[in-house]
Amino acid sequence: MADHITISPATASWVVRAGGAVLGESTNALILHEGDRDPVVYFPRDDIAMTFLDATDHSTTCPFKGTASYFSIVNRSATLENAVWSYETPKDDVARIAGYLAFDTSVVTVEEV
Repeated sequence: MADHITISPATASWVVRAGGAVLGESTNALILHEGDRDPVVYFPRDDIAMTFLDATDHSTTCPFKGTASYFSIVNRSATLENAVWSYETPKDDVARIAGYLAFDTSVVTVEEV
């Protein structure tokens, strides 16, 4: 079904930063490639400082991945609305990303370290 989506283990350590603060670093991230879109790094929840994330009521639906739930990043200087998403119960073809977190790279920095 989602034959244009591939998921592979990240081969290095990845970090996510918001407003200069490190939200997490992982050697267990997954890289999702979807068609001709930029790859998306998905972080295991255990590697992210969840105290900075607040669940929101926002959701979106992808025909290939399922329904995404969203979180805002809250720190002392700002709230980044719906800057994080997760597929809690993704479609079978992408089940590996269940519970992992992806970040909007237009408002946070995700980079290989």
